[in-house]
Amino acid sequence: MSSDDNKQLYGLLAEFKNPGELMEAARAVAKAGYHKFDAHSPFPIHGMDEAMGLKKSKLGWIVLGHGILGMLGGIALQLWVHTSAYPMNISGKPEANMPAFVPVTFELTILLAAFGTFFGMFALNKLPRLNHPLFNSKTFEKASDDGFFISIEAEDDLFSDEKTEKLLKDIGASHVEKVYDTD
Repeated sequence: MSSDDNKQLYGLLAEFKNPGELMEAARAVAKAGYHKFDAHSPFPIHGMDEAMGLKKSKLGWIVLGHGILGMLGGIALQLWVHTSAYPMNISGKPEANMPAFVPVTFELTILLAAFGTFFGMFALNKLPRLNHPLFNSKTFEKASDDGFFISIEAEDDLFSDEKTEKLLKDIGASHVEKVYDTD
């Protein structure tokens, strides 16, 4: 029994020589119908999202929703305080003085939008995750320096060890390896 028999296959990791090859490989993998794959490089590559066929992020809507919630909450809090909880008639001014509400409303809008951004990113990125299976690969250490990689997860509907490895080699991968999840 080999050591690979007691580990679960996470997927395949393919290395490419440069950003151009990585971009073409991402297009080819997306065109082949794979959905659970990712491209890794030491720097952002313009156009990679389109090459991978990624949809727009939901984060903008999450931030907008939290910002609106903060704005409405700030206005509601101040209206309640000034009209019900502690009403004060100062020089005949209206109790619901909207221009005076602007600073608190603005600050609560920004605060809740920031919380929405932070926690939305955590949720969308499935964090916290203390260890990723790709970190088990010695080859993948080059991803932060001079390596360009595509990883295809075994959970993808089209994934097959042999066919996926053949596809990666056919599109120009210089090295393909199986990555196992040790959890």
